[in-house]
Amino acid sequence: QPQFVESGGGLVQPGGSLILSCSSSGFALDDYAVGWFRQAPGKEREGVSCISRADFETKYADSVKGRFTISRDDAKNMVYLQMFNLKSEDTGVYSCARDFARAGLSVPCRLGAVGYDYWGQGTQVSVSS
Repeated sequence: QPQFVESGGGLVQPGGSLILSCSSSGFALDDYAVGWFRQAPGKEREGVSCISRADFETKYADSVKGRFTISRDDAKNMVYLQMFNLKSEDTGVYSCARDFARAGLSVPCRLGAVGYDYWGQGTQVSVSS
């Protein structure tokens, strides 16, 4: 059974940093683009960043450009999200998922949630002073 497990969240002050980890199992990670998404209370799920398979092309939401960095290590079945200069509006539950709709394709990744599956339980990130 494919599965993602996220970790690394926590409470941090504005301007602080966190590194989120996403561990995958039950499938070949290198066949899929992977996305990080977040959901704040009362808001819809938002695509934060994604990384394609093969050439590891990345994309970021405008709100996190220059502050977040996504990376992957297929040998370890891991995807990471480094977050710097965190802001209160970054607060939310962060989850990762794979783009099953375009498995095996060497195409740019996408930030929209449609086509992604096997969402993890998520890890809470709270940015507050």
